[in-house]
Amino acid sequence: MTLKNSLLPVLLAAAVCFGCKRKEKVDPGNTGGGTTKDSVNVQHISVLTQHNDNTRAGLNDHEAALNTTNVNTAHFGRKFVLSVDAQVYAQPLVVGNVSISSGTHNVVYIATVNNSVYAYDADNGTKYWSNNYTANGMRPPIASDMNSSWCNPYDDFANSIGIVGTPVIDSAAQTIYFVARSTKGPGEGNFVQYLHAVDITSGAERLGSPVEITASVPGTGDGSSGGTSSFDPMRNNQRQGLVLVNGVVYISFSSHCDWNPYHGWILGYDAGTLQQKVVYNDTPDGEGGGIWECGMGIAADQAGNLYVTTGNGTVGKGNLYNPTTNGTDERTPNPDPTDPANRAESALRLTPSGNTMQVTSYFTPTNYVDLNVNDLDYGVMGTMLIPNSNYYLTACKDGNVYVLNKDNMGGYSGSSNQITQTIPMNQSMHCQPAYYKGSGNEFVYIWPGHAQLQSLAFNAGSGQLTYGAAFSAANGPQFPGPSLSVSSKGTAAGTGIVWAYYSISGGGIIRAFDAANVSKELWNSTQAIGDAPGSYAKFCAPTIANGKVYVATFSNQVMVYGLK
Repeated sequence: MTLKNSLLPVLLAAAVCFGCKRKEKVDPGNTGGGTTKDSVNVQHISVLTQHNDNTRAGLNDHEAALNTTNVNTAHFGRKFVLSVDAQVYAQPLVVGNVSISSGTHNVVYIATVNNSVYAYDADNGTKYWSNNYTANGMRPPIASDMNSSWCNPYDDFANSIGIVGTPVIDSAAQTIYFVARSTKGPGEGNFVQYLHAVDITSGAERLGSPVEITASVPGTGDGSSGGTSSFDPMRNNQRQGLVLVNGVVYISFSSHCDWNPYHGWILGYDAGTLQQKVVYNDTPDGEGGGIWECGMGIAADQAGNLYVTTGNGTVGKGNLYNPTTNGTDERTPNPDPTDPANRAESALRLTPSGNTMQVTSYFTPTNYVDLNVNDLDYGVMGTMLIPNSNYYLTACKDGNVYVLNKDNMGGYSGSSNQITQTIPMNQSMHCQPAYYKGSGNEFVYIWPGHAQLQSLAFNAGSGQLTYGAAFSAANGPQFPGPSLSVSSKGTAAGTGIVWAYYSISGGGIIRAFDAANVSKELWNSTQAIGDAPGSYAKFCAPTIANGKVYVATFSNQVMVYGLK
């Protein structure tokens, strides 16, 4: 990901530090258990965004060290631990060959719900810097601040709610972007959210950073006033990973436990100046439409189109919505469910247009009213653009997987869904899928809770998925389903590995499977003492880079695995 050359001088200008509580620099003694042989690595691959790239396929196909013959209990296990100050919801990111601490190193970046960011040596665990980005005089929000009768207590978060969405890194500009939240305490008007642009070599704010997140659009929907719908920094939850595309950083928002009034927002900021460029609200004259997708990042194509799915809320125009304290009360079809103005319960292709986004293709399931009535959000599973194809993979909480033509998604039909394929998986799709292209076949992998890991062979010509090998675990996932990632050395046989991370009794588990045949398990973290990852981090995929696997936890640590 690179910025236009004209933006680089701005990003590299002298920085100011706004609202920084503390900063720690290089700690050569904090190696976290790394060994001498870990300090020299011939690989320098970067993972700059959630699930590797803007397709959100979760594939690192430049992994030269790990393969199906050496990922086993004899040769692979936990190497060292990176300690942080709070739970980690954001996927760890890796930048190769960073000029830092009088040398060039692979560096892993970790963000916590305490609004802290850490930079550690990705190969041996040396800490280069850490910094806290809570606004001056404030603290990170906590779960009890979200005082909603809909879910009390609010248990989506155990305590702090600072940095949650996975950041995005521009390696050319040496800048990491993230959203940090702060509050003075419970109550309206006491919450702020800031977009930060930070130097990855020092933790210092870039010029013009941070910028407070505010937005408004014309609208008469839930929470509007005088014909204007405004962004609410208390109720709007920044859960998805950020995306950087064509020099713009995009941020999406959902809600905290359907706490009304809220809307699905996408805001775009110039990556060089942090000036707001784009404001989009998916239900300006209605309600709901949160965008969260199990924390996976916003998908984008090279032309700059964004792809998201939205949750419960208003579809089309005609009937007035019924404002409620919590949840959605959209119990009857709108006279015109095809109107693009309000597009909850939908897959969307959004194209930049002036200072907003236009819906240039969409799909809304025929049964959208039933989805609203029964709290079966469409926008639940992480979605992805299947690489090297014209297809977009989505899924709904009712258990259906929908394969869409990304340029002609199917719109809305009251009689039947006009889409490429529907695959009923019969489980709630709270999970993160992944993709792999081998020497002979392409695969999509999905593992819902209460179900088996399923490989689906993909035909790029027709867009059809067909059932392939599967794996059922005795201690399989309950809720939520696993987050998946894939590593390989191109399409070379014997190098493709599917990595799965999910919750079991007493903590989390990481599993590794042969990507060509997922019925063959290679390794898991329960097989050897000392390999357990600790408390499971919900909706946080493993990061695989340069012979290491980085696994976030709710134990205030990131576990690092590799070859022994």
